[in-house]
Amino acid sequence: HYTPAADLLADRVILVTGAGRGLGRAAALAFARHGATVVLLGRDIDRLEAVCEEIECGGGATPAAIATDLATTTARQFDAIAGSITQAHGRLDGILHSAVRLEKLMAAEMVEIDAWTETLRVNFIAPLALTRACLPLLKRAPDAAVVYTSDSHVARPTAFWAPVAAPKSALLAAMAAQADEWSQWPHLRVNVIVPGPVGSPARAFTHPGQSPASLPQPDALMPAYLYLMGPDSRGMSGRVIPAQDQP
Repeated sequence: HYTPAADLLADRVILVTGAGRGLGRAAALAFARHGATVVLLGRDIDRLEAVCEEIECGGGATPAAIATDLATTTARQFDAIAGSITQAHGRLDGILHSAVRLEKLMAAEMVEIDAWTETLRVNFIAPLALTRACLPLLKRAPDAAVVYTSDSHVARPTAFWAPVAAPKSALLAAMAAQADEWSQWPHLRVNVIVPGPVGSPARAFTHPGQSPASLPQPDALMPAYLYLMGPDSRGMSGRVIPAQDQP
């Protein structure tokens, strides 16, 4: 029920991963509409450039696009991403970690080691590594927010969801530790958002028989994203926030 101010994110630079489609795309557009300069990160440069064009056509600040596969991005490449943001903008006020890698739903005993490695890298290791690389920039910001994305199956693990629930559970624990570590910097906060069922490409992959029209659309969840990224959530850290009412 949050109503953000039109200029909520004015003069801020925000990095969005998984920005080429789904919730990442919707968040990047919402952040830009509310005044932010966004840096889009994803695997597909064509999708990222399409989002850039959409932002510019809507009157938003000129965004930047960075193409990388988080399953293979190295520590040096994460540092280079932070360096490019420093060079282009000189600041960073927030990161939304929206990228996700999904395997086919299956019993944990059926998941092969390469699949575990990839999903752990994208859904757990990469968000922490990118945050680490960007932390010096975030510490210099007057008000900075990091938002990780989790899944409702973390709170209620069920059969065949181990490849999703396991790395997201680990990310939740890491977020709680970071919030405690960052308590010495009152201007810096970290939280987790749980989107819930939404009409997105990820949902279409895990629930191919479900009509996207029967679910909330990504834009409907954006008030929660804007709240966590904007100054109105200052002082709130270490929280798990549902983006919609969930059973």
